Amino acid sequence: MPKKVVISGYYGFDNFGDDAILSVLCDKLKALHADITVISSNPNKTANDYRVNSVKNFKLKNVIKAIKASDILISGGGSLLQDVTSLKSLLYYSFIIYCALFFKKDVVIFAQGIGPLNRKISQIIVKKLMSKAKYVSVRDRKSLELLNNWGIEAELVNDPVFDINIKEVPKNYAVGIQLRNFASLTDEFLNDFADNILKQFSGRKIELFVFQKSLDEEICKRFEKILKSKNPNVETKIIYYKNRVETFKRISQLDFMLAMRFHAVIAALKAGVKVAGINYDVKVEKLADEASIPLISLEKQANDWSKIFEQLKSLKPSDLSNFASSKHLDWSGIEKLFTV
Repeated sequence: MPKKVVISGYYGFDNFGDDAILSVLCDKLKALHADITVISSNPNKTANDYRVNSVKNFKLKNVIKAIKASDILISGGGSLLQDVTSLKSLLYYSFIIYCALFFKKDVVIFAQGIGPLNRKISQIIVKKLMSKAKYVSVRDRKSLELLNNWGIEAELVNDPVFDINIKEVPKNYAVGIQLRNFASLTDEFLNDFADNILKQFSGRKIELFVFQKSLDEEICKRFEKILKSKNPNVETKIIYYKNRVETFKRISQLDFMLAMRFHAVIAALKAGVKVAGINYDVKVEKLADEASIPLISLEKQANDWSKIFEQLKSLKPSDLSNFASSKHLDWSGIEKLFTV
């Protein structure tokens, strides 16, 4: 009889990275013949997109019913167990895990980033829940060290999006820019960035990628206006697909990508697109270092643009895709739950 699995995460919000993680997870669970239910803010869309069962995230009666009927709860991926966004968010995802433990279900913490946990109550809650989980995997060393300091065994794994298969497609020779709203993303930086993009890629079409409307759309439109103000003849297009497959396809067609979001950089690497990261988060910095790709600072004076673009243009697509292919996720911890 198939194992019944409930997945809890930041799903149904049309966030490219989280949707990509969910697609990888669902594909793997289907290969293990699991009966899947996803907790989602948009259950109809999630059910149609992934061919799974889905329940509304804040219809707690239905959520609890699904967990009670399940064998395994998978919490993740992403950064669910943190209190920076809000304590309410942490309490919600912790409640889901608590319900599974209460009904004596196996709990899997899947490729999560744990923390920051700024409140003492947050630390107490997460430590208690992690200690009861059947299997814990984290996506970064800082999370691993935190759990190890608590005496909790966890496994460091690669990001699930590295396991997505991307088909080779014909190039459209465009330059992709992926931005997200961020406090230190200033007009001074955007103007400097635009000057150098227009100088280095004269005559090229510029495609601006929106990965999540609430955080990306406004800044992409603002950057488009800056580009147009400097060169009214530059061809630009804002790209936003709710379908993750179409987004991957569009990225694969690019010649170059300059991206803030972690999963935008991964998508470009997977597709063998010459890519530079924009350093708004340590995870992007670490990935750029591992993949030997250029890194752009949000501090205007810190960038040697000539060096950055020289390095970007000298990248070999095969080296990028080979690096991405080497970063498979280890599924053995989850697979063990399906052999008992």
